[in-house]
Amino acid sequence: MGFNDTLAMTSSYYAATANAWQDRPTLAGDHRADLVVVGAGCTGLSAALHAARAGLSVIILEGGRVGWGASGRNGGQMIPGLRKGAVELVRAFGVERARALLDLAFEARDLVTGLIDEYGIACDLKTTGHLLGAARDKDLRWMAAEAECLATAMNYPHVDLLSAADARAQVATAYSGGLLDHRGGHMHPLNYTLGLARAALAAGVTIFEHSPVSGLSAAGGVRVQCASGSVRARHAVLAGDALLEGLAPRVNSRIMPVANYVAATRPLKDPVGLIPHDVAVSDSRFVVNYYRLSADGRLIFGGGERYTPDPPRDMAAFVRGHMEAVFPQLRGVPIAHAWGGLVSVTRTRLPHVGRQGEVLFAHGYSGLGVILSTLAGKLLVEALQGQTRRFDLFASLEPPPFPGGVALRGPLHVLGMLWYALRDRL
Repeated sequence: MGFNDTLAMTSSYYAATANAWQDRPTLAGDHRADLVVVGAGCTGLSAALHAARAGLSVIILEGGRVGWGASGRNGGQMIPGLRKGAVELVRAFGVERARALLDLAFEARDLVTGLIDEYGIACDLKTTGHLLGAARDKDLRWMAAEAECLATAMNYPHVDLLSAADARAQVATAYSGGLLDHRGGHMHPLNYTLGLARAALAAGVTIFEHSPVSGLSAAGGVRVQCASGSVRARHAVLAGDALLEGLAPRVNSRIMPVANYVAATRPLKDPVGLIPHDVAVSDSRFVVNYYRLSADGRLIFGGGERYTPDPPRDMAAFVRGHMEAVFPQLRGVPIAHAWGGLVSVTRTRLPHVGRQGEVLFAHGYSGLGVILSTLAGKLLVEALQGQTRRFDLFASLEPPPFPGGVALRGPLHVLGMLWYALRDRL
């Protein structure tokens, strides 16, 4: 049993409210395709869908169930952009390149909402905005600079700087202010992922579930091996994110799997009183609290930090402390669902997109994968078709490997996270 299997997806709100899905068979025998995709999350499904629409034959190999990785476990927050803000990107790359990167990242939002509309995906989509709450007074200084840089240098006039009173009008907790991105929003991520899978099937994609990949060879064409069969293809896409394990050393050395934990309350008596305008919310702490309302009036809350690979014995109790610190008025409210999930982060907190011959990959969304993953899948297919400009823009961000390689990245990352968590508390 892998670590992801211990994180209670079967107990999640998303699994309890998932749209109908007919399980796909396990791979058996030897198959051929133009493209083989490893992983049936949003990156892999988007790549498969766009490849099939371009006329390629596609096979997806999913080690577990469709959408039961990070794509279907996350907070469901649609946050436009990248983990690094405009000011940081300008400082690192200059105005022109920073704007090109953000223009491409902002496209993810319209790509996702467009696919939801085109395929009629029922996923509780709300385009009500995303609020980044200022946990400290000093955060307002960099937030003001960020809003100004977005509006002027990045030509993105959709973000407002909020005062403490303005933030309080958006969410019933005490922030020093915040940034409200009107193009943000939220959705049911598992139902969105299942909707992408149904669209891919309708486009002619073949999906195999419970078919973990045990080997990958790229000599003389791509060959992907499973326990009971194999796939030979012209190209491969690796889209397993934190669950790739030892399949791709170059990718594994540059991403760090991190577990986070989420809880969903029972339906609240007054959800509108908690988040009046139904925005998605996260805060400016290094160890982020993030939350939103569900379609049936629950609070879905993720927060806190954990630095060991074993999950907390009681996930609901683990999350409750952080939820009640943000919302003391919810003290003792019943929690109906609690679960966890693995996501991957990079040292730069920017995505890791790249190519080794005919094997392409995209990972390391560092918490912003809800919409970036769908865009990344599309960019991989553009590269396969020889349209490399946009792919190359993201590929140029390749993060450095974690010091000490895979063996030491965990202990060293723990030390770093403990430092930042202590800084949050101080």
